Amino acid sequence: MPEIGIIGGSGVYRMPSVELIREEAVDTPYGAPSDTFRMLRISGIEVVFLARHGSGHTIPPHKINYRANIWGFKALGVKRLLSMGAVGGINPLLRPGSIVVADQIIDMTTGRTSTFYDKDEVYHVDFSEPFCPELRAVFTEAAGAVGLPVLTRGTYACTNGPRFETRAEIRYYSIAGADVVGMTAMPEAALAREAEICYGTIATVTNSAAGISRDKLTTTEVIETINESSINLNALLLRTISLIKAQRHCPCKDALKDAKMMK
Repeated sequence: MPEIGIIGGSGVYRMPSVELIREEAVDTPYGAPSDTFRMLRISGIEVVFLARHGSGHTIPPHKINYRANIWGFKALGVKRLLSMGAVGGINPLLRPGSIVVADQIIDMTTGRTSTFYDKDEVYHVDFSEPFCPELRAVFTEAAGAVGLPVLTRGTYACTNGPRFETRAEIRYYSIAGADVVGMTAMPEAALAREAEICYGTIATVTNSAAGISRDKLTTTEVIETINESSINLNALLLRTISLIKAQRHCPCKDALKDAKMMK
């Protein structure tokens, strides 16, 4: 089974070197994932792809079944999960089209179940480095190989959505040290850590966040920027997949070791 997973938008289908092998529905103890899992061959490498918001982008961020999605990847044998997502830029150096390889998260979400262990067992996993350091290094190496400038460190503030943020909220996140704001990294990253799956994100800035730009925030701007950035994103993703090595030497694979609360 493929050991590399991709979660994100359906733009992956438009990559010229993608071949659909099959689709697979996965039943999980947590309900239905966002969509069927698609087994793809990208430049000769098999990967598992899931549309985070469903094929027609019909699931808003606060309604995504994050536990089912991550559990499904785990059940299919995925060990590394590449997350693709759109974000708003808070750091004034970031412009629409900028790409950020985030290294930290500020979780501002509410009402989202963020653990697999909320019944008879209690685990406290280390989350001081929420994104896999090995995947972050691969993203950075891949960006250099394709000549794509990226911000190699950045803090991702995750909000509940589906609304955009207020100007006051963005000022607050900026003071807290956030570089970008999005709606999907949590609890996705935390659940991946509990599943001992390496997780890294390629965040594309689609607009300046509220208050950074005086213009009204629109989904049209988000879609247009994603479409304009697709060539760069596809090149980065292709090179990233080719650079991932078989062996894992990061802490992610042992996240549950010494994390269980003993009675």
